[in-house]
Amino acid sequence: MSLDAPSPWLLRWSRQLAPGARVLDLACGSGRHLRPLAAQGFRLTGVDRDAQALAPLANLAETLVADLEAGPWPLGERQFDLVLVTNYLWRPLLPQIVAAVAPGGWLVYETFAHGQQSIGRPSRPDFLLQPGELLAACQGLRIVAYEDGFLDQGPGGAVNPRYVQRVAAVREMAPSPGVFQRYRLD
Repeated sequence: MSLDAPSPWLLRWSRQLAPGARVLDLACGSGRHLRPLAAQGFRLTGVDRDAQALAPLANLAETLVADLEAGPWPLGERQFDLVLVTNYLWRPLLPQIVAAVAPGGWLVYETFAHGQQSIGRPSRPDFLLQPGELLAACQGLRIVAYEDGFLDQGPGGAVNPRYVQRVAAVREMAPSPGVFQRYRLD
């Protein structure tokens, strides 16, 4: 599997955003998602604890070096049009992650789920979502799509069997009278 290939789940839901949208990628690593999002004209913020991995992204995004597990939430009250989390789970942050989604904004989250321990890493329960756990964490958001199960292909069609949970959810805005909100499901 190519570690540089972006998640098809992210690419599918990022099409909902207008150019110039504010995007947060938590635990972004070397930027496998920030790079294609930059090409779409979004305003990007990437957070990771690895300053060396973030350094090459300085021209694409605002980068914040922060240890999300040991330090304070590095973003204060900031909100984003898209909050992206992939292959990362630190349960104490789930409320802050959801709170960072702006009205009308999206949460796109994809990470390993219970069952992964039967086929490989990660295998510790600390890093595996339990059934329905991601749905419960998204209280206050409208779930547009959710999956919990086994995938046998990774990004780009590479063989990468894994158990995942993933969600695309939106924080609805108070609708104007007579206005219907639409979300593309393609």
